[in-house]
Amino acid sequence: MKQAIQRTAIAAALSLALSGTSFADDAERTLSTVQVTAHRIEKPVAETLASITVITREDIILSQAPDLVSLLSRQAGVDIARTGGQGQASTLFLRGTNSSHTLVLIDGIRVNAATQGIIDFAHIPLAQVERIEIVRGPRAALWGSDAIGGVVQIFTRDPSRSFFEAHLGSYGLAGASAGAGVGKGDSSIGLTASGERLRGYSATNPGAGIYTYDADVDGYENQNLTLHGETVVGSQRLSVTGLITDANVDFDAGTGVPGEGSTAALNRVFGVALRGKLSPSWAHALTLGHSSEDLNTPAYFSRFGSSRDSLDWINSMALASGQTLGFGVNFSRETGYSGEGLQGFDTARRNAAAFVTWQARLGAQTLDASIRHDDNSQFGGASTGNVAWGWRATETLRLRASWGQGFRAPNFNELYYPGFDVGGGLFLFAGSPGLHPERSRSSEVGVDWQLAPAQSLALSAYQTRISDLIAFDGPLFEAINVRNAAIDGVELDYRLALGALALRANATWQDARDLDSGEPLLRRADRKLHASADYAFANQAGVGLDVSAYSERPDFGGSRLHGYARVDLRAFAPLSRGWTVEARIENITDADYQLVQGYNTAGRSGIVSLRWQVQ
Repeated sequence: MKQAIQRTAIAAALSLALSGTSFADDAERTLSTVQVTAHRIEKPVAETLASITVITREDIILSQAPDLVSLLSRQAGVDIARTGGQGQASTLFLRGTNSSHTLVLIDGIRVNAATQGIIDFAHIPLAQVERIEIVRGPRAALWGSDAIGGVVQIFTRDPSRSFFEAHLGSYGLAGASAGAGVGKGDSSIGLTASGERLRGYSATNPGAGIYTYDADVDGYENQNLTLHGETVVGSQRLSVTGLITDANVDFDAGTGVPGEGSTAALNRVFGVALRGKLSPSWAHALTLGHSSEDLNTPAYFSRFGSSRDSLDWINSMALASGQTLGFGVNFSRETGYSGEGLQGFDTARRNAAAFVTWQARLGAQTLDASIRHDDNSQFGGASTGNVAWGWRATETLRLRASWGQGFRAPNFNELYYPGFDVGGGLFLFAGSPGLHPERSRSSEVGVDWQLAPAQSLALSAYQTRISDLIAFDGPLFEAINVRNAAIDGVELDYRLALGALALRANATWQDARDLDSGEPLLRRADRKLHASADYAFANQAGVGLDVSAYSERPDFGGSRLHGYARVDLRAFAPLSRGWTVEARIENITDADYQLVQGYNTAGRSGIVSLRWQVQ
């Protein structure tokens, strides 16, 4: 598979995009942006009662973020844990909840692995991303299991305009991506291919302990393909999407482990959708989806895999007096396995669900209500609801409030992981088939204030309570329902455009705590700030500055991750005929910090990129 992807990427790169970036109209574009994740139907962000962030392709280009993990870490309410540098295992905590409490979608297809309950964001190539929608707060009443902290939906890039990109950087970083498409009438098809290799640096430091620390260099490589196709069938539009990523990451396996530590990760996502109108007021989308993940770590004789096949039928009906009725059904089947040196498991389960959602505009007020019922072959039924209210006090000021429920079904590892044999018939970190689903209740109040045509402020305060938290606890660290958690937080987002100058800032204050022990949840910062400034020159060149600051965070074993501030500088300049050159210096002050105890992060480093897109 890897060789095939490499050959395709090279062939595509020979003939393939991106023009210079402009952000003069950024504020107006943000106001008119349409999202689909918060309601499962298209709706302008300005009319959405949820806390939502939309990151467009233009935003991605302007940020010059080296990878998806770095881009997400700059958003309000997001904490990242990564065991080393780029490509190393990376997880996301949204609004202080666990990494398995965020539902992740790619082109509408659920990709949380059925074995681990999460997706490794390190292997999703940013070069293949067109758009990201982050919905903060519970969305189980629309999406089902996992959406306790929120939903992150990633839309892959449609190569309708041919492009080519290449970059070189510190630590032996090199990569390229290319895309091209052809079309005739109402039909089109396009392919995007990219690859990246990083020589890297040692993932761990002596603080990781003698069983993990190894002073070698831990590299990373990733090859991937994206397919997009569309055509018209009668009055309906048929679309096909696909993403394949093939990654290999080196890591420090620890003293006494034979050979070098490395994990091969193969991920696949495919979707076929039929969209259109069944009547002038009735729109629908019928989607078949497939996602799978295979992980192989020879040093630990460990192999895991999972897959999910799904069918979704989503409907939206425009009713009288500004009301909208949405309804849909979902059927899915999950499989999971482990093997090679472990006692192993091979299992499957099914889920059927139906939901109804209703939105209404009643003068200056907006109402939103949703309810969903899931019937799981393993856990039985679960019903969740969500209600929201908004009041436009003036043309520029809106108040909002919401309440919602969430749940998460245990993943296959928590249920069936065989554990490590320590003798006497005892096993460490073993799963437990008797686990119950986790459940949550969340409430939120917020204000959205359009201070001026190019100046906005959003403020949200939220509270989440989670019961039956699953943890590996007790003398043998067995998976059990033992804990309850309380998370309280405030998020602030501010944007200002002054001609050629664009300013953005977001801040998060949160208290995420285990109610049983009173201890804070691990790897979450109490305070977090990200600010950026961009200036565009008359010749379409530009410069930008990013500042990120985090308070200290707790980690395992009573250790503390020190707070830190990091500064990045970037610039870009147009060349000719659609070519643009970019340069970025990361961590200018060479700040020394960790995202996980015992694991290194990059020091001062740089990246130079070249982009082209057909005009």
